[in-house]
Amino acid sequence: MINKYSLLKKKIFLPVVILSTILSACGGTKTEQSQNITIDGSSTVYPITNSIVEKFNASNKTNIEAKSGFSGSIGGFRKFCQGETEINNSSVPIPQTFMDECKKNGIAYIELPVAFDALTVVTNPKNDWAKIITVEELKNMWQPSAENKVTRWNQVNSEWADKPLNLFGAGRDSGTFEYFTVAIIGEENSRNDYVFSEDDNALVQGVIQDPNALGYFGYAYYSQNKDKLQAVAIDNGNGGILPSDETIKNNSYRPLTRPLFIYVNAKKAQKNKALTQFIKFYLDNASKVVHEVGYLPLPDSAYKIALIHFNKNQVGTVFNGKPELNATINELLNRTYASDNKEGYVF
Repeated sequence: MINKYSLLKKKIFLPVVILSTILSACGGTKTEQSQNITIDGSSTVYPITNSIVEKFNASNKTNIEAKSGFSGSIGGFRKFCQGETEINNSSVPIPQTFMDECKKNGIAYIELPVAFDALTVVTNPKNDWAKIITVEELKNMWQPSAENKVTRWNQVNSEWADKPLNLFGAGRDSGTFEYFTVAIIGEENSRNDYVFSEDDNALVQGVIQDPNALGYFGYAYYSQNKDKLQAVAIDNGNGGILPSDETIKNNSYRPLTRPLFIYVNAKKAQKNKALTQFIKFYLDNASKVVHEVGYLPLPDSAYKIALIHFNKNQVGTVFNGKPELNATINELLNRTYASDNKEGYVF
């Protein structure tokens, strides 16, 4: 079981797991002609990209080494804007801080939406009192003023059990932390007395092991553990809505529906043919893989347009450094792929 006390009092982060996959033409050692592809960033996007990496390596006969890992969207942008990685997975649009950092370091990037996620609030299946939670109740749990004060379920709702409220959530290097706090609390800050990690699998295990737990993470991590977790219906004023493909499509699961991205180093893509090959493979296979891992794919046409934008070196972002709240898929695509020129993009 995760030791909450040691995590919080000793400030120990849960470990970041790095998965590396290597492909060589004959299964032998690398040659001077080998070209590396290094990927980091969001734990939420990781299942998509890692599956693409595995399929790419398995299908290729060239001597390419692709490494896929995660340190959180924000942790990944720190590396990306220093030129240490070719691709950053992100569950939020690139924040203003890293727009400035990348610009300072001459790192131009191509912003590619790859999927839609329903950020999922979960409890342990033994929880029989909190099937529906309002946005206001979530705020009361997670806002900074709740720290060391709101510690029991019945403090949030008097009809809920008089039991400890044990919270599990994203670490501050995670784009999921940024999105959740802005969407639920209305600011980029939350209480600190909770079990945190950039590793969503660690959070999953924490909630599974604790009958009094509540946590949040990407929908794929819930869908892969439906027999061990209980999704909570979110009431944003129109009754409780559970996350699903349908509630993402009709925009009723609010405010926790969000797009997922990859960011590609534009200069490295022009110089590294393997990176160009990988992005084409990624976009050609994204729809199937996104569905397999548990997220909602974009329309097939979106991936084709994304490839056109990649080939045209469409650099920058259309989100001005802020999380995109409550966007529909059509709204997202109209913003990111509205034209073939650079109108609307900032860098």
